[in-house]
Amino acid sequence: MSLRLFAKKNLPALMREAEGEHALRRALGPLNLVTLGIGAIIGAGIFVITGQAAAQFAGPGIVISFIMAGIACGFAGLCYAEFASMIPIAGSAYTYSYATLGELIAWIIGWDLILEYAFGAATVAVGWSGHLRAFLHDIGVNLPAMPASSFTIFGTAVHFNYDYIGFLIILVISTILVIGIKESANFTTVIVILKVAIVCMFIAIAGGFLVSHGWKPNYWHPFVPPNTGETGHYGWSGILRGAGVVFFAYIGFDAVSTAAQEARNPKKDMPRGILASLAICTVLYILVAGLLTRIVPYNQLNVPDPVVVGIRATGQQWATFLVELGAIAGLASVMLVMLLGQSRVFYSMSRDGLLWPWASRIHSRFRTPYISSIVVGIFVALLAMLVPLHVLDEMTSVGTLLAFVLVSAGVWVMRRTHPELTRPFKCPLVPLVPILSILSSGTLIIALSPATQARLIIWLVIGLLIYFTYGRKHSKVQLGIESQVAEPKGAPSMAD
Repeated sequence: MSLRLFAKKNLPALMREAEGEHALRRALGPLNLVTLGIGAIIGAGIFVITGQAAAQFAGPGIVISFIMAGIACGFAGLCYAEFASMIPIAGSAYTYSYATLGELIAWIIGWDLILEYAFGAATVAVGWSGHLRAFLHDIGVNLPAMPASSFTIFGTAVHFNYDYIGFLIILVISTILVIGIKESANFTTVIVILKVAIVCMFIAIAGGFLVSHGWKPNYWHPFVPPNTGETGHYGWSGILRGAGVVFFAYIGFDAVSTAAQEARNPKKDMPRGILASLAICTVLYILVAGLLTRIVPYNQLNVPDPVVVGIRATGQQWATFLVELGAIAGLASVMLVMLLGQSRVFYSMSRDGLLWPWASRIHSRFRTPYISSIVVGIFVALLAMLVPLHVLDEMTSVGTLLAFVLVSAGVWVMRRTHPELTRPFKCPLVPLVPILSILSSGTLIIALSPATQARLIIWLVIGLLIYFTYGRKHSKVQLGIESQVAEPKGAPSMAD
């Protein structure tokens, strides 16, 4: 049999998959979805990456970087909202690509999402560990040092610091996900309320400090530091590089779409959850970045806790305790949403036969993909314990940007090939908005470092090996086991 690499799943078949005895539990309302998105977006972006990107790449111009990244996310968010309302199925961009661009593209984006969520969650776990240690140190509690070891491979020294705290927090979050999505969402809602209050407190304290001191100090001069002569280090190329780096901070809104199959009213609530969480967080990011670089010299912000540095600059030492608590809570909720996203992508790919059957097995009581959550949790916990932070954080933004490009292209394709489909939410100005999304996300991919791009390519090559040795041989679309084997009527046939 000639396997069609670009075979698509039709929408009626996709919708049937969401129902039945093996369906996920529909327990999430609009507030849960908005807080789920905010829970992922507000975290490492505000509490860690803002200061580091300002210090290393953009200076005070990091404000412009956040605006650029927010605009790119806005274009992509409109495209995600149309798909999430039209195809309310677990799997996010993977599922959308399967319905529009075909199986091979769907595999690529699904494998890319696994990279994004796994390494993103591990990155945040390492940051959480650092914040917890700093917080406990401030109150007089010192945890045992991380065990370390070194050895040589091909003449190169390799050093490992075994971050046991990062390992343990991932296992705790994974346990919460196994117990149930409703419990996970309620946990996230409580934490989101706390950390949004902390972020607003910083904005109020920093803003009040500037007003009471006649808008001084002012470290916005120069707002765009001159380029050092190296592309991406200050100047406008640094602002563009900064936008690519801080994109890591925006991946939460697309994590909302991975929970579409667990939303009570996905056709209305998914667009609200995606766009509202994105809009709220973009405003907060811009305010925090602007105030932080105004009251603290940008070259002093390359630290794990830049917001705490900002609070100390105002003289309000009492608030550092609350900010640290907010950071610890905020990063915990980011880990939860990222692990939720990856386990649901695993679930969807396994249901399609592209990954092993255990990944889609549903717990009889909790109605969650428990084996997927456990395996993902162990893998991510090992990453958090063994892989250095600077390696982890470089392997996230590029995956998100690639997902945005493919989803935006999918919206354009579906408008041309299936204009008759019901779209509870319609992305405006098609094809202009999808084209702008593709161009803006593509530009930020190019702005990232060559090493980051190389790691993405290596990861995708590994994924393609799995697809051609296992996935396409067991694909339900390819084997004709279920009704969704047929491509959408009228779509061009592309064969292997």
